[in-house]
Amino acid sequence: MITYSIEHPVKGLIEFHDAKRYLWILSVFLPLVPLLGASLYFQTGAQWLLMFPIVFAYVLIPLLDWMLGSDTNNPPEELVPQLEEDRYYRLLTWITTPLHLLVMIFMAWFAATQDLSLWAFLIVSFTAGIYSGLGINTAHEMGHKKTPIEQFLSKVALTIPAYGHFCIEHNRGHHRYVATPGDPASARMGESIYKFALREIPGAFRRGWLAEKDRLNKLGKGPWCPANAILQSYTGSIILQGTLIWVFGWIMIPFLVIHNFWAWFQLTSANYIEHYGLLREKLDDGRYERCMPHHSWNANYIFSNVVLFHLERHSDHHAYPARRYQSLRNFDDIPELPNGYFGTFLIAYLPGLWFRMMDKRLLALPHIQGDLSKVNIDPAKRGAIYAKYG
Repeated sequence: MITYSIEHPVKGLIEFHDAKRYLWILSVFLPLVPLLGASLYFQTGAQWLLMFPIVFAYVLIPLLDWMLGSDTNNPPEELVPQLEEDRYYRLLTWITTPLHLLVMIFMAWFAATQDLSLWAFLIVSFTAGIYSGLGINTAHEMGHKKTPIEQFLSKVALTIPAYGHFCIEHNRGHHRYVATPGDPASARMGESIYKFALREIPGAFRRGWLAEKDRLNKLGKGPWCPANAILQSYTGSIILQGTLIWVFGWIMIPFLVIHNFWAWFQLTSANYIEHYGLLREKLDDGRYERCMPHHSWNANYIFSNVVLFHLERHSDHHAYPARRYQSLRNFDDIPELPNGYFGTFLIAYLPGLWFRMMDKRLLALPHIQGDLSKVNIDPAKRGAIYAKYG
C-alpha cells in the first residue's frame, strides 16, 4: 500500500492511503466487457449471451452500487499535490484509450463476420456504442489536463464515437455556462431526456465549433485549417470508420449509425442527470455566480465510481475542474443522485418515473427549499410546474 505523508507545522504528521488505488484498474477493464459477451457466444453458440455486456452495465452495476454503498472519504488537502503527481493514476487513463479503439474494431469485425440474426446484430451494435461512449468519459478526464500526451489521447478517444467537438465544447462552453438557462448541456426541470437530447446534441456541436472558430480567429487563422482541433479529431473518425466500411462492406453503415448514436446518447444521459433543474444565481452585473458544488448532482457509489474514473463526484469536478479524478472530494449537503449513473440512466429513460422521483428531490435541496425561482425550469412547463409546486 502506497502511503502519502507530510509533516504539517500545525497538524503534525498527516498520512493517507488510497483504499481505492488498485480498484481504479476496473476503469481500465470496463471497456473490455464486450469481449466477455463475444467469448460466451464463441463457447456456446448462444446469441442471447451477447446480452451480457448490456446486463452488466444496466443491471449488475446498479445492483453493485446498491449493495456496496457509498464512499464519502476525502484525501487530506495537504496531500493532494502528492496524490496528483503520482503517475500511476495517469497511466490508467493512458492505457484505457487504445483499449477503447481495439474493442470497437473487434466489435465491428464481430458484427460483420459472424452469422448473426437481426436482433443479435442490433445488440452487438448497441453494445459497441455503450462501451465506446465510455471513451468520451476517458477523453473528458484527460481533456481537462494540459499535458501534450493527455490532450492527444483525448482527441484519439473522441475519434472512436465520432464526437470530436466534445472537449472543446465541454471545457470552453459547458463549464462556463453550466446550470444556466442558456446552456444546452444543462437539463431543465420538466424537460424529458428525449426533449433534452434534441436541444443538447446539436447545441453542443454548434457551441464547440464557434468556440474553436473564435480561438483560431485570435491566432489569425480561419476555421478550415489543420490547427482546428475539432477537425483533427473528426478526420481521425473519417479514417477509422471509413476504413471499417471499406474492409467489411455495407454492413458497417447500420453498425456505425447505431454505435455512434448510442455512444453520443450515453453522454447526453450523463449531461441530463448531472445538472437537472439546478440553477446558478444571476448577479446584479448580469453575470452568474461562480459554479459551486451544489450546482451539480453528485454520486459517491463505490463501484460505478471506480469503473468511471470518479466521474460521479461531479460536484467537485465542476467547482474545481483541474483536479484529477483520484483527488475529487465529497461535500455535505449537495445534490445526491438515487443511484450511480447507469442506474439513474434507467430512471431518466422513463420520464414519468424520473419526474416523480427527482422533482421533489430537487425542490427539497437545502439551497432551494421549494423556491422555484432558484430552479432551472423548462419554459414550456413553467406554468404547469408553478401550478403544481408553486
